[in-house]
Amino acid sequence: QETGTDTVTVETPEATAERESAIDRVLGTVTVTATKKANVENVQDVPVAVTAFNAETLEALQVRDVSSLSYSAPNIQLEDIGTARGTANFSIRGLGINSSIPSIDPTVGVFVDGVYLGVNNGVVLDLFDLDSVEILRGPQGLLFGRNTTGGAILLNTGNPTDTFQYKAKATYEGPIDDGRGGPSSTLQAGISGPLVEGKLNGKLGAYYNYDEGYFLNKFTNDTIGEAQTFILRGALEYTPTEVLTILGKIESFSTQTDGPAARNSGVYDRDSFDIAVDNVGNYKNDTMFASLRTDYDVSFGNGRITNIFGYRDLDSTSNGDIDALPLFLFHSDTELMQKQYSNELRYAGTFGKADVTTGVFWFNQEIGYTERRNLPTVTAAQFNGGGYQDHTVYGVFGQVDYGFTDKLTGIFGLRYGTEEKTVDITYVRPRPFCSVVDGTCPTTGTNPFVPGEPNGFTDSQDWSNLNPKIGFQYEISDLMQVYGHYTQGVRSGGYNFRITNAAAFEALFPPGGSRAFDEESVNAYEVGFKYETDDRRGQVNAAVFFNDISDMQRELNLSSPTSGVAQTIVNTADAEILGFEVEARYALTDNFLLTANLGLLDAEYTNVIFDISGNGTVGPEDLALALPRVPEATYGVGALYDLDLGSRGRGRRGRRRRRWL
Repeated sequence: QETGTDTVTVETPEATAERESAIDRVLGTVTVTATKKANVENVQDVPVAVTAFNAETLEALQVRDVSSLSYSAPNIQLEDIGTARGTANFSIRGLGINSSIPSIDPTVGVFVDGVYLGVNNGVVLDLFDLDSVEILRGPQGLLFGRNTTGGAILLNTGNPTDTFQYKAKATYEGPIDDGRGGPSSTLQAGISGPLVEGKLNGKLGAYYNYDEGYFLNKFTNDTIGEAQTFILRGALEYTPTEVLTILGKIESFSTQTDGPAARNSGVYDRDSFDIAVDNVGNYKNDTMFASLRTDYDVSFGNGRITNIFGYRDLDSTSNGDIDALPLFLFHSDTELMQKQYSNELRYAGTFGKADVTTGVFWFNQEIGYTERRNLPTVTAAQFNGGGYQDHTVYGVFGQVDYGFTDKLTGIFGLRYGTEEKTVDITYVRPRPFCSVVDGTCPTTGTNPFVPGEPNGFTDSQDWSNLNPKIGFQYEISDLMQVYGHYTQGVRSGGYNFRITNAAAFEALFPPGGSRAFDEESVNAYEVGFKYETDDRRGQVNAAVFFNDISDMQRELNLSSPTSGVAQTIVNTADAEILGFEVEARYALTDNFLLTANLGLLDAEYTNVIFDISGNGTVGPEDLALALPRVPEATYGVGALYDLDLGSRGRGRRGRRRRRWL
């Protein structure tokens, strides 16, 4: 896959009097919040495998959504699921999911302004006004209230400024080629500055994108993939004293698009963009997101107490052509609601040679999901079903970084977490019209369209675990370090909202017992190296890691003559992933920068406990299967050239290339 961008930003002669080139901005110090210490740290100083981008770097790379960053870091794949626009299908170091079912916990957590997003829906959508993005590779459950096994994506939006600033930007992207697709246009603007000098700062931003779509529907000869997105964001920062800061942010997000641009690979070449569907479909998402952060500096340990409260309310509907043919064989509708609240309270301070970070975390969300399937060649009755879930998480965590010498630091951490899920699930089967979101889908009794078949069930399950971390950091010099650690991550057990084969499910999870699949755990070992040249024009970071996975959760998709596809989620196997990654950049001249990254993975099942091949038995053929979403290699190369146009403005030209093997 290849992308290229050409951008010219025109500025006044006064604005360019003291011009800072794009290369200077990219090479500048990038600070990160990943260690959650009282003060942000230089990305090159932290003993964590993290790729970070500040606002200047994101602008130089022309990042419009999270998936664009897949080009710029090793062993990451940040795509959407495909069948539901905007639904994240993220994978880091071979740990990912392959499902659009909203009840499935992600392996890669997404945090916006410190707030964990409880579902993957509405994640891979347009972004703007970002202060930084941090991609953390490996389990991150210790310092982050919500446990994640693959990694974490931290999105930090821009804060209000204490000086008056404004910015406006318009972009236009032409069609990919003459044979398909239409243009995409974007307008965005923001204003920021003091409202009460020295006390209150404010910020307001707006974003609009109209994308006419990138693909040609050969059935109608029209473009498919049209999308409109509008974002309105506001923020207030109040500093009543020198030691207290209160920062509130609120965002309204709305998008309306065509349904998935699906290609049937049984008919069309996998390497083509040939699409022919009789149902363009649609997707609509309205989300309200808010966060309130309070920072209070205390003399105790010269530290800081931080509290982050988060809220998210999401409503979405979709319709898609699942058979991806110019025939009405399998179309599907969904409706999803999610409402979440969370709060994290933590303290970070220093006591002699020890840096201490500790805190507590609470998270609650409600999810309601309805799925409808229309298979007119199978049955005239519509399939209806889905699930409702109430999900609560509590966590207590702490980490101590102790300096044994000026160069050697020991890292010791522990997290205790507990979570509970309560569900009402209705099997997605032929039945009278109902809606889980409206509370009209039955979970008791029998299906009137399928005599004797249960409508569904109600169940509750809880899990708790204690996860350690132990490691070291050795600073060879101010510009070079090595680090290593062992840590454990856990992905919660849960429930399948998309049960289309009631008999098969009840055989695996019989009434009277738990109807949930169990949690998945990862023991992760890593050794890393970071180096930066004296003039800071060059940088090399590398790591070797080993993931030992137990009770791997997998969604198994099997062809079903009665429901199109039957999807079962079970703990299938134990597995191992050995990996290596390196990323580097170097400025050859003051206006020419090269970047590169490489990731290698070697993965295998070590023990299979469920028939994942679908042949009816568990045997060598199951062990021989490849793990899903684990490419043997990922690599990326990039170049950035900055051209000074003097009083006429400035220009940047960039090209990035990425290939998955």
